[in-house]
Amino acid sequence: MSEKKYKWHLVAESESELAFATNGIAVVEINGKKICITRHQNEWFGFAYKCPHASGIMADGFIDAIGNIVCPLHRYKFSLKNGRNVSGEGYYLKTYPVNLTEEGIFLGVEDSGLFSWI
Repeated sequence: MSEKKYKWHLVAESESELAFATNGIAVVEINGKKICITRHQNEWFGFAYKCPHASGIMADGFIDAIGNIVCPLHRYKFSLKNGRNVSGEGYYLKTYPVNLTEEGIFLGVEDSGLFSWI
């Protein structure tokens, strides 16, 4: 199985450019797609804007003390590290890698080009 390839998108030149809500979650848009981004315990995470269960807006949820994003609709919990549903319902939340460089904060989106499977 080949390693995933990502296209890296600059989402902010610095953390101060991100519009964080009071819950510590910001929403960025890449190619018309909304993606959530947050920092927990000095580590950055990107994850889907909508819950895979009932399409709750994850940006309206919250991060619990152990690093799970909690959906505001039904309180399903997902690991920020891998998107695994930790409250037992069996769903997976799409996650995105975040990379910090001197140029800024980058979010990785899987390359879905015509030959990305090669």
